[in-house]
Amino acid sequence: MTYAAITGWGMYVPERVLTNADLEKMVDTSDEWIVTRTGIRERRIAAPHETTGSMGALAAQQALERAGLGSQDVDLLVVATSTPDQLMPSAACVVQTAIGATRAGPMDVNAACSGFVYALAIGAQFIQGGASRTALVVGVDTLSRFLNYQDRNTCILFGDGAGAVVLQATSQPTGVLALDLGAIPGTGELLEIPGGGAAHPATPETVANNLHYMTMQGREVFKYAVRAMGDSSAKVIADAGLLPEDIALVIPHQANLRIIEATAKRLDLPMEKFCVNIDRYGNTSSASIPIALCEAHAEGRLRPGDAVVVTAFGGGLTWGSALLKWGA
Repeated sequence: MTYAAITGWGMYVPERVLTNADLEKMVDTSDEWIVTRTGIRERRIAAPHETTGSMGALAAQQALERAGLGSQDVDLLVVATSTPDQLMPSAACVVQTAIGATRAGPMDVNAACSGFVYALAIGAQFIQGGASRTALVVGVDTLSRFLNYQDRNTCILFGDGAGAVVLQATSQPTGVLALDLGAIPGTGELLEIPGGGAAHPATPETVANNLHYMTMQGREVFKYAVRAMGDSSAKVIADAGLLPEDIALVIPHQANLRIIEATAKRLDLPMEKFCVNIDRYGNTSSASIPIALCEAHAEGRLRPGDAVVVTAFGGGLTWGSALLKWGA
């Protein structure tokens, strides 16, 4: 049997830091209000010259270097994003050009904040099915450009960033061992950017009505997120033939500290087993899991043989989880 092992990882976050104190000057909020409700203290904001494509390329290149590979070794490139530089070409084509991965088949996947897990699943399935030997999976978003900085329900939450992993074929039972993906029909309006697509193409009216900004019904999203992330994580653990106590580390999507704490409680696992960096980056959407994975490795929290759960929830409303056996 062929498995998809993670052999490289990389991340990029912009230099500019937007603190809660900065937001206090822009919108009716306070540091205490934001920290209490979300756990966020600051987030990174892309510079004018930075884009989803450019940030994704930097994370991708770092992941390749970590794996000891060149861009010509990649035969599949999957980019998870809900904020591509433009509707076409795809963000994956932009990243492909930037890093020179001329042999790679590039594609985008949009599952909002769950996107990285979906892209990971695609890469792993291509490898397990024999269609790919080396897949580059990127999660990247530039949501700061789709935020209304007069809406404190959304502008306090999100930041920009990119993360990437390299998947390679191996005969060893390591890497991606179990997957669970899904969505809740009829919940799309709870978290959306309604303007800019075929339903509401850009017009003076859509711009005037703020349809190109993100909107969110936070309380409803919170309830769905806790249930879905907890249940989905439990499923991949069981599908891998493990128990919750066998899990060395959980790398959850960094949406809200209270969601992470509630997920830990639902799984009956201590918070010490959860990666948390939302205080420094906010919600970076599809980039949050690979960024946290990179930091977990740098902190010595990933050891060979560890059973690791990654789990996410996002607009759609979508969810996704994976059980990984760390082998690097």
